[in-house]
Amino acid sequence: MPEGRVTRGTTGTNRLRRVDRYLAALPVLRAAPPAPLVVDLGFGARPWTALELAERLRRVRPDVRVLGLEIEPDRVAAALPAAGDGVDFALGGFEVPAPGGERPLLIRAMNVLRQYDEAEVPDAWRRMTDRLADGGVLVDGTSNEVGRIASWVDVTADGPQRFTLSLRLTGLETPAEVAPRLPKALIHRNVPGEGIHAWLTALDLAWARASPLSVYGPAQRFLATAEAVRAEGWPVQGDARRWRLGELTVDWDAVAPR
Repeated sequence: MPEGRVTRGTTGTNRLRRVDRYLAALPVLRAAPPAPLVVDLGFGARPWTALELAERLRRVRPDVRVLGLEIEPDRVAAALPAAGDGVDFALGGFEVPAPGGERPLLIRAMNVLRQYDEAEVPDAWRRMTDRLADGGVLVDGTSNEVGRIASWVDVTADGPQRFTLSLRLTGLETPAEVAPRLPKALIHRNVPGEGIHAWLTALDLAWARASPLSVYGPAQRFLATAEAVRAEGWPVQGDARRWRLGELTVDWDAVAPR
Protein backbone atom coordinates (compact mmCIF):
# COMPACT_ATOMS: atom_id res chain seq x y z
CA MET A 1 0.00 0.00 0.00
CA PRO A 2 1.26 3.52 -0.72
CA GLU A 3 2.64 5.23 2.37
CA GLY A 4 1.20 8.60 3.33
CA ARG A 5 -2.05 10.52 3.40
CA VAL A 6 -3.99 12.06 0.55
CA THR A 7 -3.24 15.76 0.15
CA ARG A 8 -5.76 18.35 -0.91
CA GLY A 9 -4.32 18.07 -4.38
CA THR A 10 -4.88 21.71 -5.26
CA THR A 11 -2.21 23.07 -7.55
CA GLY A 12 -1.88 25.36 -10.49
CA THR A 13 0.27 25.76 -13.53
CA ASN A 14 3.60 27.45 -12.87
CA ARG A 15 3.21 27.13 -9.10
CA LEU A 16 6.51 25.30 -8.59
CA ARG A 17 8.66 27.26 -11.05
CA ARG A 18 10.98 28.52 -8.32
CA VAL A 19 11.92 25.12 -6.97
CA ASP A 20 12.16 23.69 -10.50
CA ARG A 21 14.67 26.40 -11.39
CA TYR A 22 16.65 25.48 -8.28
CA LEU A 23 16.62 21.77 -9.13
CA ALA A 24 17.81 22.48 -12.66
CA ALA A 25 20.88 24.23 -11.23
CA LEU A 26 21.90 21.44 -8.85
CA PRO A 27 25.34 20.03 -9.69
CA VAL A 28 24.14 16.50 -8.93
CA LEU A 29 21.67 16.70 -11.80
CA ARG A 30 24.09 18.17 -14.31
CA ALA A 31 26.75 15.58 -13.48
CA ALA A 32 24.40 12.57 -13.31
CA PRO A 33 24.78 9.48 -15.51
CA PRO A 34 22.56 9.23 -18.61
CA ALA A 35 18.76 9.30 -18.26
CA PRO A 36 18.48 10.35 -14.59
CA LEU A 37 15.15 9.66 -12.90
CA VAL A 38 13.39 12.48 -11.02
CA VAL A 39 10.25 11.91 -8.94
CA ASP A 40 7.43 14.40 -8.45
CA LEU A 41 5.92 13.06 -5.24
CA GLY A 42 2.32 14.08 -4.60
CA PHE A 43 1.67 15.77 -7.96
CA GLY A 44 -1.94 16.44 -7.02
CA ALA A 45 -5.24 16.40 -8.84
CA ARG A 46 -3.73 17.36 -12.21
CA PRO A 47 -0.47 16.34 -13.92
CA TRP A 48 0.77 19.87 -14.54
CA THR A 49 3.59 19.95 -12.00
CA ALA A 50 5.22 16.78 -13.32
CA LEU A 51 4.97 17.94 -16.93
CA GLU A 52 6.42 21.35 -16.09
CA LEU A 53 9.21 19.73 -14.06
CA ALA A 54 10.23 17.63 -17.06
CA GLU A 55 10.15 20.63 -19.38
CA ARG A 56 12.33 22.76 -17.10
CA LEU A 57 14.89 20.10 -16.24
CA ARG A 58 15.30 19.17 -19.91
CA ARG A 59 16.76 22.59 -20.58
CA VAL A 60 19.90 21.34 -18.82
CA ARG A 61 19.38 17.56 -19.07
CA PRO A 62 17.43 16.64 -22.21
CA ASP A 63 17.59 12.97 -21.20
CA VAL A 64 15.87 13.38 -17.81
CA ARG A 65 12.91 11.14 -16.97
CA VAL A 66 10.13 12.21 -14.58
CA LEU A 67 7.84 9.93 -12.59
CA GLY A 68 4.81 11.50 -10.93
CA LEU A 69 3.59 9.61 -7.85
CA GLU A 70 0.27 9.93 -6.04
CA ILE A 71 -1.42 7.80 -3.39
CA GLU A 72 -4.88 8.62 -4.72
CA PRO A 73 -5.70 6.13 -7.54
CA ASP A 74 -8.19 8.43 -9.27
CA ARG A 75 -5.51 11.11 -9.61
CA VAL A 76 -3.13 8.65 -11.21
CA ALA A 77 -5.82 7.49 -13.62
CA ALA A 78 -6.59 11.09 -14.58
CA ALA A 79 -2.90 11.83 -15.20
CA LEU A 80 -2.04 8.78 -17.29
CA PRO A 81 -3.35 10.21 -20.59
CA ALA A 82 -0.65 12.89 -20.26
CA ALA A 83 2.14 10.29 -19.92
CA GLY A 84 4.74 9.92 -22.62
CA ASP A 85 8.03 11.40 -23.81
CA GLY A 86 9.85 10.35 -20.67
CA VAL A 87 7.08 11.31 -18.23
CA ASP A 88 5.03 8.67 -16.45
CA PHE A 89 2.59 8.45 -13.54
CA ALA A 90 2.08 5.75 -10.93
CA LEU A 91 0.59 4.94 -7.55
CA GLY A 92 2.99 5.56 -4.69
CA GLY A 93 3.90 7.49 -1.57
CA PHE A 94 6.87 7.80 0.76
CA GLU A 95 8.09 4.36 -0.27
CA VAL A 96 8.80 5.91 -3.71
CA PRO A 97 8.24 2.92 -5.97
CA ALA A 98 9.86 2.98 -9.40
CA PRO A 99 9.94 0.40 -12.21
CA GLY A 100 12.56 -2.25 -11.60
CA GLY A 101 13.32 -0.81 -8.18
CA GLU A 102 15.27 2.06 -9.76
CA ARG A 103 16.46 4.72 -7.35
CA PRO A 104 15.70 8.33 -8.32
CA LEU A 105 18.37 10.99 -8.35
CA LEU A 106 15.96 13.69 -7.16
CA ILE A 107 12.65 13.62 -5.31
CA ARG A 108 10.57 16.78 -5.24
CA ALA A 109 7.93 16.67 -2.47
CA MET A 110 6.40 20.13 -2.47
CA ASN A 111 3.29 20.91 -0.41
CA VAL A 112 3.12 17.28 0.72
CA LEU A 113 4.20 17.30 4.38
CA ARG A 114 2.35 20.52 5.16
CA GLN A 115 -0.64 18.59 6.56
CA TYR A 116 1.50 16.30 8.73
CA ASP A 117 2.61 16.79 12.32
CA GLU A 118 6.14 18.05 12.79
CA ALA A 119 7.04 14.85 14.64
CA GLU A 120 6.23 12.83 11.51
CA VAL A 121 8.68 14.68 9.29
CA PRO A 122 11.95 12.88 10.17
CA ASP A 123 10.49 9.47 9.42
CA ALA A 124 9.01 10.67 6.13
CA TRP A 125 12.38 12.13 5.19
CA ARG A 126 14.10 8.86 6.07
CA ARG A 127 11.66 6.78 4.03
CA MET A 128 12.17 8.95 0.97
CA THR A 129 15.94 9.38 1.23
CA ASP A 130 16.32 5.61 1.68
CA ARG A 131 15.09 5.34 -1.91
CA LEU A 132 17.51 7.87 -3.40
CA ALA A 133 20.37 6.96 -5.70
CA ASP A 134 23.86 7.60 -4.38
CA GLY A 135 24.34 11.33 -4.02
CA GLY A 136 20.63 11.95 -4.55
CA VAL A 137 18.61 14.76 -3.02
CA LEU A 138 15.10 15.08 -1.61
CA VAL A 139 13.60 18.58 -1.74
CA ASP A 140 10.76 19.04 0.74
CA GLY A 141 9.04 22.39 0.85
CA THR A 142 6.02 24.62 0.57
CA SER A 143 4.87 27.33 -1.83
CA ASN A 144 1.97 29.70 -2.01
CA GLU A 145 -0.79 29.03 -4.52
CA VAL A 146 0.65 31.21 -7.29
CA GLY A 147 4.30 30.31 -6.75
CA ARG A 148 5.55 33.75 -5.73
CA ILE A 149 6.75 32.62 -2.30
CA ALA A 150 8.37 29.27 -1.56
CA SER A 151 10.88 27.62 0.73
CA TRP A 152 12.39 24.16 0.94
CA VAL A 153 14.93 21.88 2.57
CA ASP A 154 17.51 19.76 0.74
CA VAL A 155 17.71 16.36 2.43
CA THR A 156 20.21 13.61 1.62
CA ALA A 157 20.98 10.21 3.10
CA ASP A 158 23.02 12.13 5.71
CA GLY A 159 20.04 14.27 6.75
CA PRO A 160 18.98 17.86 6.00
CA GLN A 161 21.71 19.95 4.39
CA ARG A 162 20.40 23.33 3.23
CA PHE A 163 17.41 25.64 3.64
CA THR A 164 16.32 27.88 0.79
CA LEU A 165 13.77 30.65 0.50
CA SER A 166 12.69 32.03 -2.85
CA LEU A 167 10.65 35.22 -3.15
CA ARG A 168 9.18 37.30 -5.94
CA LEU A 169 10.99 40.55 -5.27
CA THR A 170 8.56 42.88 -7.04
CA GLY A 171 6.14 44.09 -4.41
CA LEU A 172 7.97 42.34 -1.55
CA GLU A 173 7.37 44.05 1.79
CA THR A 174 9.79 41.98 3.89
CA PRO A 175 11.58 38.63 3.48
CA ALA A 176 9.62 37.34 6.50
CA GLU A 177 6.60 37.07 4.21
CA VAL A 178 7.88 33.54 3.67
CA ALA A 179 6.93 32.59 7.26
CA PRO A 180 3.52 31.05 6.43
CA ARG A 181 5.18 28.98 3.70
CA LEU A 182 8.01 27.46 5.71
CA PRO A 183 8.45 23.68 5.48
CA LYS A 184 6.68 21.67 8.16
CA ALA A 185 10.01 21.06 9.93
CA LEU A 186 10.34 24.81 10.54
CA ILE A 187 6.94 26.47 10.38
CA HIS A 188 6.19 26.02 14.09
CA ARG A 189 9.73 27.06 15.04
CA ASN A 190 9.47 30.68 13.95
CA VAL A 191 9.57 31.93 17.54
CA PRO A 192 12.27 33.69 19.60
CA GLY A 193 15.11 31.35 20.53
CA GLU A 194 14.90 29.32 17.32
CA GLY A 195 17.33 29.54 14.42
CA ILE A 196 14.72 30.15 11.75
CA HIS A 197 13.31 33.08 13.73
CA ALA A 198 16.78 34.57 14.09
CA TRP A 199 17.42 34.10 10.36
CA LEU A 200 14.19 35.79 9.24
CA THR A 201 14.75 38.60 11.76
CA ALA A 202 18.27 39.19 10.41
CA LEU A 203 16.94 39.24 6.85
CA ASP A 204 14.22 41.72 7.70
CA LEU A 205 16.68 44.06 9.43
CA ALA A 206 19.12 43.90 6.52
CA TRP A 207 16.27 44.45 4.05
CA ALA A 208 15.15 47.52 5.99
CA ARG A 209 18.68 48.95 6.07
CA ALA A 210 18.96 48.44 2.31
CA SER A 211 15.79 50.42 1.62
CA PRO A 212 17.67 53.36 0.02
CA LEU A 213 18.64 50.98 -2.80
CA SER A 214 14.98 50.57 -3.73
CA VAL A 215 15.44 53.35 -6.26
CA TYR A 216 17.61 50.91 -8.25
CA GLY A 217 15.02 48.15 -8.05
CA PRO A 218 14.18 45.32 -5.64
CA ALA A 219 16.90 43.01 -7.01
CA GLN A 220 19.64 45.47 -6.01
CA ARG A 221 18.07 45.83 -2.60
CA PHE A 222 17.97 42.04 -2.16
CA LEU A 223 21.59 41.71 -3.28
CA ALA A 224 22.61 44.16 -0.59
CA THR A 225 20.52 42.26 1.94
CA ALA A 226 22.24 38.98 1.09
CA GLU A 227 25.69 40.53 1.27
CA ALA A 228 24.86 42.12 4.63
CA VAL A 229 23.71 38.92 6.33
CA ARG A 230 26.69 37.04 4.95
CA ALA A 231 28.98 39.73 6.39
CA GLU A 232 27.24 39.24 9.75
CA GLY A 233 28.38 35.61 9.73
CA TRP A 234 25.33 33.80 8.38
CA PRO A 235 26.39 30.78 6.25
CA VAL A 236 24.86 32.09 3.04
CA GLN A 237 25.54 29.99 -0.03
CA GLY A 238 25.57 30.91 -3.70
CA ASP A 239 26.24 34.24 -5.30
CA ALA A 240 24.57 37.18 -6.97
CA ARG A 241 23.26 35.04 -9.83
CA ARG A 242 20.91 33.24 -7.43
CA TRP A 243 20.23 36.20 -5.16
CA ARG A 244 18.94 38.28 -8.08
CA LEU A 245 16.18 35.69 -8.42
CA GLY A 246 15.08 36.31 -4.83
CA GLU A 247 16.63 33.01 -3.81
CA LEU A 248 18.77 32.63 -0.70
CA THR A 249 20.24 29.42 0.72
CA VAL A 250 21.87 28.83 4.11
CA ASP A 251 23.35 25.80 5.81
CA TRP A 252 20.68 23.78 7.58
CA ASP A 253 22.52 24.01 10.89
CA ALA A 254 21.83 27.75 10.95
CA VAL A 255 18.05 27.27 11.07
CA ALA A 256 17.63 23.73 12.43
CA PRO A 257 15.14 23.31 15.29
CA ARG A 258 16.76 23.75 18.70
